Amino acid sequence: MSTLPWLHPERVAQLEQALRRRILILDGGMGTMLQAHELDERDFRGERFEHGHDGHAHAHHAHDHPGACDLKGNNDLLTLTRPEIIRGVHDAYLDAGADLIETNTFNSTRISQADYRLQHLAHELNLQGARLARAACDAMSAKTPDQPRFAIGVLGPTSRTASLSPDVNDPGFRNVTFAELVENYTESAGGLVDGGADLIMVETIFDTLNAKAALFALSELFHRRGARLPVMISGTITDRSGRTLSGQTAEAFYYSVRHARPLSVGFNCALGADDLRPHIQTLANLAECFVSTHPNAGLPNAFGEYDETPEHMAGVIAGFARDGLLNLVGGCCGTTPAHIRAIAEAVRDFAPRVLPGAVREAA
Repeated sequence: MSTLPWLHPERVAQLEQALRRRILILDGGMGTMLQAHELDERDFRGERFEHGHDGHAHAHHAHDHPGACDLKGNNDLLTLTRPEIIRGVHDAYLDAGADLIETNTFNSTRISQADYRLQHLAHELNLQGARLARAACDAMSAKTPDQPRFAIGVLGPTSRTASLSPDVNDPGFRNVTFAELVENYTESAGGLVDGGADLIMVETIFDTLNAKAALFALSELFHRRGARLPVMISGTITDRSGRTLSGQTAEAFYYSVRHARPLSVGFNCALGADDLRPHIQTLANLAECFVSTHPNAGLPNAFGEYDETPEHMAGVIAGFARDGLLNLVGGCCGTTPAHIRAIAEAVRDFAPRVLPGAVREAA
């Protein structure tokens, strides 16, 4: 990847300059914001899926369209059926001070969309997701030319795991292959690139083998196109054991993905900022690249809701910034524009983490 030219060199130069000047702000949770709209099945279907299909070539076969399948909860589909809501979420985070906006594509792979019989939409979901985020960022950049905004194309972990068996009675069984993951990620990433994403983020990584498939897919895609985008990598520590679901510590996780020479590495989701702190400290001590984090608003309560207030979360993250651990920070599950605004204000006066070495090679 590293020998290829940048696809958008002027954008990368702007981003690198901003990263060296201050701590950059990521956006917050998408699902949290969508829940507030109290959407029903009709919202998810829109006109296009009102009668159970969208004119897909094989839609007359029952298994090829979602007619008998509920679509409510497929948040990525709202990119196509209620794009104004997704754009509104992007705009709200930009207004709150976010420098980088994530596309609404966390589950926009064939594997994940197959749960809704919409696997044929994978490329389109990523393409349109990137276009929405790109348009929102461009509109805000025009208002704040001294603070350019960037669209992050999101590749989620999929609903499968390449390292672990889903059957406790058959530890050797796998429900996905590395090759299948590569194929999925290649298609989705192609849509993100076509839609104008400035960066690609492989995020909420619970299985590093899945992430390696994504990174390999990106490398192959960039080589085919003759140009590359910066890549962000964000794992998830799944509980207080301090390990990913596939068993890696923060240190092991970093060393298993550093070959990709990412723009940044970090952790998101699962835990709140308090519990993520030691793992971000580990990355900050090790990483030759920038360090990111976008934690949940605390741990979920008995109702699956997140109670951490913007003020509390911002106070904890201010400690990260004060101690020189951060280059990029935002929020994950349970966070809102209020959280992002508070975090942006809390870290504003702190210098970004300094990378090891006087001059960092272009990642």
